Amino acid sequence: MLTTALALFLAHLLADYPLQNSWIIANKKKPLAMAAHIGVVFLLTLLALRGEVLPAVIIAVLHLGIDLIKTHFAPETLWAYVTDQLAHMTTIVAVLWFWPTLGGLWPDATPFANYLLTITAGLILCVYAGGPAIGLLMKDFEDVQPQGLPQAGRMIGLLERALIFLMVLAGQPAGIGFLIAAKSVLRFDTASKDQRASEYVIIGTLASFGWALLISFATLSLITFYGMDPTPS
Repeated sequence: MLTTALALFLAHLLADYPLQNSWIIANKKKPLAMAAHIGVVFLLTLLALRGEVLPAVIIAVLHLGIDLIKTHFAPETLWAYVTDQLAHMTTIVAVLWFWPTLGGLWPDATPFANYLLTITAGLILCVYAGGPAIGLLMKDFEDVQPQGLPQAGRMIGLLERALIFLMVLAGQPAGIGFLIAAKSVLRFDTASKDQRASEYVIIGTLASFGWALLISFATLSLITFYGMDPTPS
């Protein structure tokens, strides 16, 4: 059951983040864009379920229903975003609960395979899912956002969360302190000239670091709890 759950979780994260491009996000209210997204969800879910069509269809349909509610009725807030992702996770758990035979789809899975699934899912959740969450949190402060290169802030956020994830999983969380110090030095000039911009940077940085630490240590705890061996057998 663990391997099936991890595979489904990873399939969802891949479909919702790396494989959901800017065109789909911008046109989510249009049937074609929504169909493209759900098609990716179905195909990845089908792979995670090793060709079991009916449960893959059920998960894809439930995913569609949740996305339609979010797209057409939910406000663009952090809580709506988190609730949407929790709803997707709940549908996966519910399908596995009511369909226990799906737990035996990966009888040949090794602890190392589960480790790779967990690491990949954790990395996507930490790096990619954190971006929209931080963006929604900072939405009310966009008028004081410091001017810089286009998409530079997003790229910095992706890199810093990826580095935090790698440091925590490598057992070197002390390195995060150096990352904070480096960012503080680089942002010093902006912070010293504009208090509002300084506060914007501080809030965004703390939120990004907080998200990354939460997901990183949660991933590490999952690996430890299930005794996943990172050494290939």
